[in-house]
Amino acid sequence: MSRRIPLRPLARIIQARQSGENPDAIEAENRRIRHEAMRDSARARAESRLMVLGAFFFCAFAAIVFKMGVIGASLPEESQVSLSGGEPILSARADIVDRQGRILATNFDTYSVYAQPQDMVDPVHAADELFRIFPDLDHERLVADFTGNRKFVWIRRQISPEQMQAVHDIGDPGILFGPREMRIYPNGPLASHILGGASYGREAVNTAEVIGIAGVERTFDEFLRDPANEGAPLELSIDLTVQSAMERVLQGGMMLMNAKGAAAVLMDAHTGEIMAMASLPDFDPNDRPAVLTTGDQSDSPLFNRAVQGVYELGSTFKILAVAQGLEMGLIDPDTMIQTSPGIRMGGFTINDFHSYGAQNSVTDVIVKSSNIGTAHIAELIGPDNQRNFLKSLGILDVSPVELGEAGAGRPQLPRQWGPLETMTISYGHGVAASPLHLASAYATIANGGHLVQPTLMRGGNPIPGERIMSEETAAASLSMLRQVVTRGTASFGEVAGYEVAGKTGTADKVKPTGGYYDDKVIATFASVFPASDPKYVLVVTLDEPVDTTSSEPRRTAGWTAVPVAAELIRRVGPLLGLRPQIDNPLLTGVSLTSN
Repeated sequence: MSRRIPLRPLARIIQARQSGENPDAIEAENRRIRHEAMRDSARARAESRLMVLGAFFFCAFAAIVFKMGVIGASLPEESQVSLSGGEPILSARADIVDRQGRILATNFDTYSVYAQPQDMVDPVHAADELFRIFPDLDHERLVADFTGNRKFVWIRRQISPEQMQAVHDIGDPGILFGPREMRIYPNGPLASHILGGASYGREAVNTAEVIGIAGVERTFDEFLRDPANEGAPLELSIDLTVQSAMERVLQGGMMLMNAKGAAAVLMDAHTGEIMAMASLPDFDPNDRPAVLTTGDQSDSPLFNRAVQGVYELGSTFKILAVAQGLEMGLIDPDTMIQTSPGIRMGGFTINDFHSYGAQNSVTDVIVKSSNIGTAHIAELIGPDNQRNFLKSLGILDVSPVELGEAGAGRPQLPRQWGPLETMTISYGHGVAASPLHLASAYATIANGGHLVQPTLMRGGNPIPGERIMSEETAAASLSMLRQVVTRGTASFGEVAGYEVAGKTGTADKVKPTGGYYDDKVIATFASVFPASDPKYVLVVTLDEPVDTTSSEPRRTAGWTAVPVAAELIRRVGPLLGLRPQIDNPLLTGVSLTSN
């Protein structure tokens, strides 16, 4: 700090008096100099403060401009809202599309409605109006909540635009809206058992976590909610138009055959891709029904008969026994097999539906569907070999398809796998499996002997799986299946131009308490088409069908499941890009006419 100069310095005053000057002038001059110095100091301080303030504002605006530039140049990120004390809620979910990119499941912006009773003007009137808009609400509970001590009340988790306008018109400031996304399925019940459904998980006022609860929504929940995927859709193997045609035909067939339920699986025989899969009755995932808490779960529309339903699939298993016999070198298509009399073992008699004579070739055992002949072939194979072969086909394990429900479709095996069980299993009694298991096994025959893993993902498994049987065995088995349609029990399965090959299966339905019903069956037709160049496998199963168009009720698969499958092939063949191969008869002569 500088020394302060006195206004009247003594030395200068004495000198001024000696020289005759006015001493007051010295004081005035010193006062002026002091004031100028004070002014200059104040100005310097002000200028430095302005410089500091200017620098501060410059840095602040520079930071804002930089942040805006970063936000503008960055990619959109997942919308998140945090709950106090918890992880952020991811409010977006990726779409699900079919193999052609058509939307199967997507999101829709909507609103929730909630109340803060402490801010309400007329709680009773608000409760009355909300009950008028939402009749499913509990009116008494609503009034109690609004007039009690509660500070927050959920009214509806999601509402339509019309409902939002109606609630808005109530005009009570205590009723508020919160934005959120809801999961919608624009095709309604179509492919409902594949898609499954979604619901809300954690919720906040302005957002909610959408989580998968069944089907592929649950299996791929982590993928669908992962922001790192940048909104990429989940691409399924199914074709929307093929799926629609399948469900329409299957629904008509189920009604025509008076069946309790129905299931169908259409699979690419080489990649394992499921082109369509249906289970009836079905449901609308936009309004998913509640799970049954009592009774038989198979009575629920949520039950996926194609995956969860395990049934004794009857004579469709016979071709598997014959294929194993061929592969082991025990038989060939022309080997004669005893088909009469019946086989008596352990108090149990194996008979045929009709009498087929004392002997038939292996081919005719399949064409005529002889239980006795198939049992004799299984006897040659033996229990251990049979079990190992069925396991190699995947029939004894849970299906690897990407559905959580597949775990409930675990095949049911006999407690003891002895000679008698080996015989009955050879013609489809004693082992219960799902239609999807059967489709995978038939795909092995259709593609030349390679194991197929069923998948709902587009792209499938282009690399052939493990070889289960030789090409010669697969070709011989396919030839027998073709003859079942041309001259056997599946004659109604012939579709002009598509060379259908397949096998019927009619199994008595198992009672929940044990034993079998006398008048209830599971009718199945497992088919391959076109037989000359196999591309697809189709399995159709009807639960408790009965054809009442004749004087006597008919329940066998040849009368019930086969016509439904034939109509399915007729409908979906063109949709799959298969051109019917029609053989034009050779012209034997030409007639020339004129007017």
